[in-house]
Amino acid sequence: MTVKCGRKDLVAMPTARSAPRRLVVRVAAAVEAPAAVPASLKNRSRRYKEVVTKSPGRKAELEPQEAVRTMKECATAKFDETAEVHIRLNIDPKYTDQQLRATVSLPAGTGQTVRVAVLAQGNKEAEAKAAGAEYVGGEDLIEEIQGGLMDFDKLVATPDMMPKVAKLGRLLGPRGLMPNPKTGTVTVDVATAIKELKGGKVEYRADKTGIVHVRFGKISFSEGQLLENLKAVASSIDTNKPSGAKGVYWKTAYICSSMGPAVRLNVSALRDMKV
Repeated sequence: MTVKCGRKDLVAMPTARSAPRRLVVRVAAAVEAPAAVPASLKNRSRRYKEVVTKSPGRKAELEPQEAVRTMKECATAKFDETAEVHIRLNIDPKYTDQQLRATVSLPAGTGQTVRVAVLAQGNKEAEAKAAGAEYVGGEDLIEEIQGGLMDFDKLVATPDMMPKVAKLGRLLGPRGLMPNPKTGTVTVDVATAIKELKGGKVEYRADKTGIVHVRFGKISFSEGQLLENLKAVASSIDTNKPSGAKGVYWKTAYICSSMGPAVRLNVSALRDMKV
């Protein structure tokens, strides 16, 4: 609306309808915008956002004892979380002489119940049953697996059964269950293999980016038990260093619980640690 004043037309005050709108805009502009949420936390739960404040961050390197203590403090889920270690190595697995695949026996165990199936014949079947295997059999067990039986965590086979196991490759391979001499799951000593698997023997391998992922216990374990297992993993990785690895072997190492933030380890302190 305009008001005439002599020969000049002057713009009048805003109408009643527009005034409140301008007022709202001015008030909104005066209110400070909330702090931006880091992209890494946008899809995280409220519990995780509260817990992450206890962590020193992904750049601060901690001594193994302090790192394990921090990991346990950050494990606040309502179940017994698994402790994990993730180690980046200076290797390129696309080259044969830089591939890493091995096993390690954790002194304090894994904290999990391992179900073992054994493919064997004759006396070896009796040995496997006496050692505590959940499933034991020969061709009959192969048929059951082909029919959908997958209620086991590890599969052990005697060498004479391997030609028959080959037909299960498409079923077992993607699940990481195919017996392999390198991991001790193809052996004539089935009793020892079962004992080791149930007692804390775990398999690990470097992925295509050169990172090794290993579960080394439960959060309910004591700090001492977790440190023992962690040291065993580190020693095994050093012992099985690929022949083609050059320069600095270890790059970074982090530990975390299943639902907790990552805690960076001092690599030198971990490798030199005495337990």
